[in-house]
Amino acid sequence: MKKFVLIGGLSLVVLGIISSYGSKKAVAQNSTRELLPLQLEEQIPVPNVAGRIDHFSADAKRKRLFVSALGNNSLEVIDVFAGRVVHSIKGLAQPQGPLYVPAVDKLYVANAEDGKVRVYDGATYTLRKTIDFGKDPDNMRYDEASKRVYVGFGEDDGGIAMIDPKTDERVGDVYKTEGHPESFQVEGKGDHIFVNVPDAGNVVESIDKKTGAVTKWPLKDLRANYAMALNEEDHRVFTITRKTPMMVVLDTQTGKEIARLRAAGECDDVFFDATRKRIYVIGGEGIISVFQQNDPDHYELVANVPSAVGIRTGFFFAKRDRFYVAVPAKGNEPAQVWTYEAED
Repeated sequence: MKKFVLIGGLSLVVLGIISSYGSKKAVAQNSTRELLPLQLEEQIPVPNVAGRIDHFSADAKRKRLFVSALGNNSLEVIDVFAGRVVHSIKGLAQPQGPLYVPAVDKLYVANAEDGKVRVYDGATYTLRKTIDFGKDPDNMRYDEASKRVYVGFGEDDGGIAMIDPKTDERVGDVYKTEGHPESFQVEGKGDHIFVNVPDAGNVVESIDKKTGAVTKWPLKDLRANYAMALNEEDHRVFTITRKTPMMVVLDTQTGKEIARLRAAGECDDVFFDATRKRIYVIGGEGIISVFQQNDPDHYELVANVPSAVGIRTGFFFAKRDRFYVAVPAKGNEPAQVWTYEAED
């Protein structure tokens, strides 16, 4: 395995980025360029977008990235080949979790403010339907095995519901969670859904898809578990906490804690790179922590890649081998999407 430079101190990161976002490219292309597992390749401007930027999705065939500009009440469509915004869906209501489903060529957008999931044509972005979820629909996932869209929603009476993407109707029972479900992952071959539920005492809940039975896995001495990724092949789930900032590795069959390692703080998104067996943790404090899975029971931090303060969401576009992160507007600098290339 190629060795990478480990940037252990946040002070080194901050020194390279506090002047402006514009100086960031030079930082990433300094003498450590060949040694970092993520290399900054492009900065795509996202004009006329202010406020918080939430989660992403992607259309691999059209090479398009969908970015939820929550604070701007819009969803930005970026052509990653051309490196520019090609469309903007406006008039949304705090869009949080977009989801593109190639099997039906539809784009789903969860809106926190009005509790609705809006369904758009994947080619024209014409609104096709609006589905009511009541309160705070957030993250969404598509399960290829069941051909269902899963939607996390609700507050104290939270849960995960399903949409049939052929009819765009809600189907089946709601899988109840003991609080608002944050990031969750659905097994494609297995029978479980894994959910971060910080409202239920900072636990990961394992839900049986057949029975709805819930098993709680407490995160001892840790709080604010929001981001989650899954390595289904090795039966491992990665949950990221903010207080203290940690990556916790759990066995999905038993709930046993396998490892915990210090990670980037203020994380809102984490991704598993199945080809390289790496985990990318996006931290709002200005770094992306990159972990290597040496085997299912052993992990190591290989680098803290500099980003910028406030970057905490993104998307790993596995088919393009690119990692994208959202950069909120700051001062005279517009909002941006930064493109990193994953290195072997």
